[in-house]
Amino acid sequence: MNLPLPTLLTFALYLVAMLALGFAAYRMTNNLSDYVLGGRSLGPGVAALSAGASDMSGWLLLGLPGAVYASGLSELWIGVGLTAGAFLNWRYIAARLRRYTALAKDSLTIPDFLENRFGDNSHMLRTISAIVILIFFTLYISAGLVGGGLLFQSSFGMDYTTALIVGAIVIVSYTFLGGFLAVSWTDFFQGILMFLTLLVVPMFVVVLIGGWGTVQSEVNAVDSSNSALFQGMTVLGMLSLLSWGLGYFGQPHILARFMAMRSEADVPRATLIGMSWMILALIGSVATGYMGIAYFSGTPLENSETVLIELIRALFNPWVAGVLMAAILAAIMSTIDSQLLVSASALTNDFYKGMIRPNATDAELVWISRGAVAGVSIFALLLALDPEAGVLDLVSYAWGGFGAAFGPIVILSLYWPRMTRNGALAGMIVGAATVIIWKQLSGGLFDYYELLPGFIFAGAAVVAASLMDKQPSDRIAGEFEASLKPGS
Repeated sequence: MNLPLPTLLTFALYLVAMLALGFAAYRMTNNLSDYVLGGRSLGPGVAALSAGASDMSGWLLLGLPGAVYASGLSELWIGVGLTAGAFLNWRYIAARLRRYTALAKDSLTIPDFLENRFGDNSHMLRTISAIVILIFFTLYISAGLVGGGLLFQSSFGMDYTTALIVGAIVIVSYTFLGGFLAVSWTDFFQGILMFLTLLVVPMFVVVLIGGWGTVQSEVNAVDSSNSALFQGMTVLGMLSLLSWGLGYFGQPHILARFMAMRSEADVPRATLIGMSWMILALIGSVATGYMGIAYFSGTPLENSETVLIELIRALFNPWVAGVLMAAILAAIMSTIDSQLLVSASALTNDFYKGMIRPNATDAELVWISRGAVAGVSIFALLLALDPEAGVLDLVSYAWGGFGAAFGPIVILSLYWPRMTRNGALAGMIVGAATVIIWKQLSGGLFDYYELLPGFIFAGAAVVAASLMDKQPSDRIAGEFEASLKPGS
């Protein structure tokens, strides 16, 4: 073990507190709606921080600081794109999705909503969207487990595989027990802890080094291009980084927070809370990577994604370090738990209940969901056994896949009455396929982020296939009109 006893104790107490929340939520989980969507009971604060924490994950505390540490401030354009995308998602999707999913037979998941929205009796939309969710969430969960493994390996001196298994056991335990409520409550507290860490660490480095001017001097001494916002940027390169924001419209674990809010009237407050948290957290994340360049200028790190971990170990007393280390685990846990839950929901609600046992009891479905959490975790764990898998690379692939496959469909399903089931199918397949194929190619345009072409091609496929299809039925058209009325 590399950490002193006070740090270990603080870290352990945090893990125990998260498990306690899981047990508390377990006692309040009585049916599938509770397990999958928390009975649509989230207030604005919990919804906002839970969405932010489940969105940002280890990417915020490991991936982005590592990218800035390795390449300089030009990486912050990802954050700019994400901020714009998140705001538009809250502003134009949250309230409408909350309203429409309640109208569409009280849909609990995105596949559920799509089937009900378009009256798809063939279950094709539900099946294909559930498959897309399982493919990309397995990659996403693997990214989180890699981050957890890196944290336990760096902190406790564990073998990587052992570290990976320990991290997975902690996260799976409370998700398995408490479902959506456990995930949302833990995300709320984890979001606060992540936020404080990203503000405290870079400020501490500035004071310790001797002020902002000294930090810039140290950074420029390593490489002056580290301080250049447009270093090596082309128009396409800039669009590639900014296009990360398009991913927000198709992330099932974020959209689930909108669906779970107690009322659409809470959306404006949730937007204010969520966006304030996000902007300050992103600034702190970029600043952490930048400060790391200055602090470690004499002894560069072997793994750039451990920059926050190493700053905490070097700068803070053992008790404080334990709290801050817990924040990194919090970031990782807050996304994995959400993704596990959405994956389990896809298997339970969209495969098991939707296609195998339509009359299954609530108790049976809850336990099937718990089994699905364990099953998906094991498969993702096997993929994460490669310690060389980069957190940012895995996250970018999954983020792009969801953004392209679901983003255009979600937007158009809420705003375009002429959209049809075949249009949704075409868009989903084209979006997912574009991301997968684009990722395998290299050179020229293929070196840019696959989300942008995937989003564009998927949107075009939705429009083209819908216009070639027959008009939606009167029932579907009437439900769409009802969804436009606030408070309906």
